[in-house]
Amino acid sequence: MSDTTIRTNSEVVLIGAGIMSATLGLILKELQPDLKIEIYERLDIAAAESSDAWNNAGTGHSAFCELNYTPESADGSIDPKKAISIAESFEISRQFWAYLVKQNKVPFPENFIKSIPHLSFVWGEKNVDYLKKRFEALHSNPLFKQMVFSTDFSELSKWMPLVMEGRKDSDKVAATSMAIGTDVNFGELTRSIFGYLTKLEGVTIHFNHEVQKLKQREDKSWRIKITDLASGQKRKAYTKFVFIGAGGGSLPLLEKADVPEGKGYGGFPVSGQWLKCTNPEVIAKHQAKVYGKASVGAPPMSVPHIDSRMINGERQLLFGPFAGFSTRFLKNGSYSDLPLSIKSDNIIPMIAAGIKNIPLTKYLIEQVRQSPKDRINALREYVPGAKSKDWVLERAGQRVQVIKKDEKGGGILEFGTEVITTADGSLSVLLGASPGASTAVSIMVDLIGRCFKEQFETPEWQEKLKIMIPSYGQKLNDNPILLEEVRKETAAVLKLNN
Repeated sequence: MSDTTIRTNSEVVLIGAGIMSATLGLILKELQPDLKIEIYERLDIAAAESSDAWNNAGTGHSAFCELNYTPESADGSIDPKKAISIAESFEISRQFWAYLVKQNKVPFPENFIKSIPHLSFVWGEKNVDYLKKRFEALHSNPLFKQMVFSTDFSELSKWMPLVMEGRKDSDKVAATSMAIGTDVNFGELTRSIFGYLTKLEGVTIHFNHEVQKLKQREDKSWRIKITDLASGQKRKAYTKFVFIGAGGGSLPLLEKADVPEGKGYGGFPVSGQWLKCTNPEVIAKHQAKVYGKASVGAPPMSVPHIDSRMINGERQLLFGPFAGFSTRFLKNGSYSDLPLSIKSDNIIPMIAAGIKNIPLTKYLIEQVRQSPKDRINALREYVPGAKSKDWVLERAGQRVQVIKKDEKGGGILEFGTEVITTADGSLSVLLGASPGASTAVSIMVDLIGRCFKEQFETPEWQEKLKIMIPSYGQKLNDNPILLEEVRKETAAVLKLNN
């Protein structure tokens, strides 16, 4: 019987057609136009999982309003380091997107990015004190210079009328506002990038194709076995470099790759749901992203927010996300994903992380048990006048929080984005959740620096990076004049408020 397996050779294979693969593929192709790239996606369209607008919890994480990026220490001080780092990374993303628009590689910026104020909102004396301290810790940094803090009821009512309606002006409330915030539709952006990328010579994308096995060969190259889910056709792809950016599907693929750097990693899946507003009058009243404080034990992706977004050309209003537990690693995954991911090398870290995170487990159980009335009551903390008939439950995306070994051989639950790269630079895997998409450009530039070391340091690649990202190699927070120039330029190109 003849072997009908299709065999292909390329320099780069990208697994997963989300914002990360799209960004990496395009940057690499800009740096080296003759590069041969193959992309494999198990679903029938790009950006259908974590990058999709309905599934993505943040859409424009820039640390302007997300309170979990500015933790309060035991002594009451606020650490702004993570917020500054994320805000800096978001500016890098904006520069790259502006470059793509200027070069006509991605058309119509208004299709994927729009200006919208980013607000943090709290109530109660302790929380108001925290927000004031947070404002003071951030406002002195150039990236956050435009932040405004207020406890004035009438001013807050102008910023977010829907949130303030029905409250007493004697209530102890406070908010910060960043008028230069944005709403980013990463699904739209991802599909636009792939639309351009796949027209280039040497780039092919295969939908409905699932990676079954990965094996590193003696010469350090990779052999990947793939199945066409529509026809059953088998493929073997041979490549020098593999990037796994498959959202919740990345952990099982990392385990299949069987590399030392992947040992000890586990995943804890967290599902999500939104309350979606169906009343156009209510939707029209709220034009902001308003973030509050997370409940005790809640994962960062569950920071409650009342969020105005543009999805498929229509204004939408969401509240949530409400967390839940599912053993699936992807929205379109299998209930056996979690059990099959438990191996001899990660079972101890996973048990240890579980013991250390009992408040999280308790929180998730409470969330799963919530009734429709409980959810509406949670919404009314943010929108006091909310009527249950105006809101429906919408399923959100699936996140897999990273569990990894700590120094003592136990396990810790990581809430950020984790990039695992092999010592030889031939395989890189992205795990974790937020801020993810918003910081994709800086994550991918850093990854290229590690995996394509020799080319990365050449004058040609360095020069090209400065063309794509004008502030490349400099810290915008340390250079207010450059920051102002960059913000002005990207705002003009992307049609945003400066």
